[in-house]
Parts: sequence; structure tokens; C-alpha cells
Amino acid sequence: MATFSPTASVDSPTVARDDHGIVPPVRRGGDDGGSGRPGSPDYRTRLRRARLGLLVALTPVLMLFVSFTSAYVVRQGLPTLDPHTNQMVRDWIPIKLPNLLLANTCVLLLSAVSMELARRQMRCEAAHSPAAPLAAGLFNGEEAMPWLTLTILLGICFLTGQWLAWRELAGRGFYVATSPSSSFIYLLTGAHAIHLMGGILALLVAGGAALLQRPAGTRSILVDVTAWYWHFMAFLWIYILCLLEFAH
Repeated sequence: MATFSPTASVDSPTVARDDHGIVPPVRRGGDDGGSGRPGSPDYRTRLRRARLGLLVALTPVLMLFVSFTSAYVVRQGLPTLDPHTNQMVRDWIPIKLPNLLLANTCVLLLSAVSMELARRQMRCEAAHSPAAPLAAGLFNGEEAMPWLTLTILLGICFLTGQWLAWRELAGRGFYVATSPSSSFIYLLTGAHAIHLMGGILALLVAGGAALLQRPAGTRSILVDVTAWYWHFMAFLWIYILCLLEFAH
């Protein structure tokens, strides 16, 4: 025999109000990390992804210079055929590096220090903000801007010094096609200069983001990633200089 039970009605859930009858705000997704869009990844997630992207981008750069190093070391010991005598001769000519390269190294290391100060200043301002660490507009990064500007100027000075060093080599009669040793000097230093130009462009983008009042999280991430790229360029230059000076 069938039985019937009374139907129970369920009221729609309501949001509790406070003493003044105001409904509390509802969070959608997660902290937007200063992006201004509800539900977007928070700052830590965005920073982690940006650093991972930088690591992936630096991998082919590292492999490129590893291949240059292998070719540099192997080419030093390889003889070549002299077309005039039909004999195998060694055409590797030791070249004294311009003294200006040492001054360039000091300039680049100083720029790495100013870049790190900019990164730490941006992070410090974010950490001491009164509300959410990286909500848009909580800090404008004005204290970090002088360090970014100094880094850009030092980077331009480094590139100018590289050009003067190449002119000194040319004045001594060493051009790109003069000998294998001179070719590698121009190749290694030129490739590094091109990649450093990319760092200067990234610094200009970070500075432009601050001037255009972009969200603070975006500005902080740009400065952080650019700083790590700049440090990589500084260590890479020291490696290149040691390779050219001591790998004989």
C-alpha cells in the first residue's frame, strides 16, 4: 500500500547581515593580486609563473653560449690548411683584450646592484602597504624609479663602452674576419650586448608601467623578472670575460 509523506519546502539561502543591515562583500575566486579582475590569479601565482617563463626563456640563451664556448675551446687547437704552402698551420692569434672591458665590468656590476635595490624597494613598499599587499594603487613605486633610471643609464654606458672597445680592437688591426680569435671576441661580446639590449627594453617597459599607473602587482612582477634577467646578464659577462682571458 502506497504511503504519502508531506513535501518539505526549502527556503533559498540568505546571507547574514551585520548590525547595520549591510551584506558583507562576497569574494569571487581568489585575490586578484592587483590585476583588477575578480577571479584572476593572485600575486604569488603570477610571480611564480613569470619567473618560470623567464627560466624557460633563458634556457636557449644559456645553451647558445655553451655552444659558443665549446666552439671557442675546440677551435683553438684545430690547425688549418695554408693555401700558399699546402701545410697545416695554427692560425690562432692570441689577442690582448682592451683594458676598457675591465671598466665595463665594473659598470655592469654596479648596474646589477642598482637593479637589485630597485627590486627590493618595490617588494618592500608592497610588503608595508596598509591593506592587501598588492592592491592597485596602494603604492606607486616612486622610490624605486631612481634605481631603475640609474640601471638604464649604466646599461647604456656599458654598451657604449663595448662599442669603444670594438673600435680599439679595430684600431689595432683586429676585425671580425682578421683571425678566428678576433672573430670569437666579436661574436661573444656582440651576442651578450644584443641580449643586454633586451634587458634595457624590459627596464623601459617597467618604467613606462609605473608612469602609466599600471596595477601595482604588474609593476612589481615586471621589475622582479627584469632584475633576475639583469643579474643573469652580469654573471654571463663575467663568464665571457674569464673565458676570453684565461681559456688559452
